Amino acid sequence: MLSALTRWLFKVWGWQVVGPVPTVPKAIWVEAPHTTNWDFLVGLGVRPTIRLWIHYFAKSSLFTWYAGWLFRVLGGIPVYRDKSHNLVDAMAKVFEQHDQLHICIAPEGTRSNVQTLKTGFYHIARKADVPLILVSFNWHRRRVVLSEPLYLTGNYAADMLPFYTFFSQVSDVKKAWLSHWEETGEIR
Repeated sequence: MLSALTRWLFKVWGWQVVGPVPTVPKAIWVEAPHTTNWDFLVGLGVRPTIRLWIHYFAKSSLFTWYAGWLFRVLGGIPVYRDKSHNLVDAMAKVFEQHDQLHICIAPEGTRSNVQTLKTGFYHIARKADVPLILVSFNWHRRRVVLSEPLYLTGNYAADMLPFYTFFSQVSDVKKAWLSHWEETGEIR
């Protein structure tokens, strides 16, 4: 029922998914740029539209006693940024324990402008040996753009070149990390 409702709202609001719907059993979905809380609601509409359940990481402060149950039901996994946790190893084990698992991460970690990305998504994907699916919301055209699966080699700069290229070509918002790359070619 909820899936049908969110799929209907996604369509009524004029959104569409562009790009290949991945058929891989496991992946990390990387959403950027993260500019508004509305990204979350649009993302909820993507899942039933492509008929794939995608969990997501969110800051632990959202998982309060009164709202945490809702975020968990919607596929949320809290990330505790205030303590030292070995999230990379923990998530690699979670991937190992599942035959099918898709998790979305916003590597900017905030809606604010950022100079560099957090790289946890990259290290989790490498350790779990899963590809990245790049996702960008084009608000002007109301499109959610998906990439082909991006398989990582361990050479960070080489692996991130198609990452930066994708977001440069499809994103209608350029944060500092992407603008810097477009100006200098430097991958941080």
